[in-house]
Amino acid sequence: MPETRHILITGASSGIGAALARLYARPGVTLSLTGRNAERIEAVAADCVARGASVEGAVLDVVDAAAMAEWVLRRDASVPIDLVIANAGVGGSTAVGTHAGESPEDARLILNVNMLGVLNTLTPLLPALVRRGRGQIAIVSSMAGFLGLPHTPVYSASKAAAGIYGDALRRLLMPRGVRVSVVYPGYVETPMSDSLPFARPFLWSVDKAARHIACELERGRKRIIFPRRLHLVIRFARLLPERWLDAILARRAARDLDREGS
Repeated sequence: MPETRHILITGASSGIGAALARLYARPGVTLSLTGRNAERIEAVAADCVARGASVEGAVLDVVDAAAMAEWVLRRDASVPIDLVIANAGVGGSTAVGTHAGESPEDARLILNVNMLGVLNTLTPLLPALVRRGRGQIAIVSSMAGFLGLPHTPVYSASKAAAGIYGDALRRLLMPRGVRVSVVYPGYVETPMSDSLPFARPFLWSVDKAARHIACELERGRKRIIFPRRLHLVIRFARLLPERWLDAILARRAARDLDREGS
């Protein structure tokens, strides 16, 4: 497999995106990093430069389609992009609703960032990748997309949509030489995850998650799902009769939401 030279990462100002940027940073690598927080993206970019990478950090909102298209195409014109990681997302306390679900404002934000943000990142670049007949795409979804979690109905739906889009895109681009992977993290120790008001089983450190993602992308894995134990729990849950699963998840959500509101 050829050495990856230019990597574009959205949501690179913290969490998994920042950890991946630092992991990939080395001499000979160009990193294009974007996030919404100027101070944090500058700090990540400085760390990556110190490790020998050539870096451009940009303060952008992935919901802004025109700005994203201009930046992505400009970065690809400077050095052809080999790997794009559509990682930007919102969740954590923002995605945890009440007994009535997420608020209309939070619901629109979650859908816009977690799904439209992926489209705004990838669609401007797809013609160039197809024309070159090479490249790799990684879409960061979530294990929440495997189940309709009552704590976070809109977040679960947004991550399920991102995963299905990734599967379809892989099948579309595979004959053109472009590889597509979908990443399904469980609970990872990030600021977003830390804001959740309930337990996070099988929690991984952000650096461990980044190393695993990078290793599996190098291997060309179509689906990168971790941690394995949480995935096994979810697979078992999906085998249960629907009425049992509904009762278990509804009871758990009611208990957690009541505790949060008390």
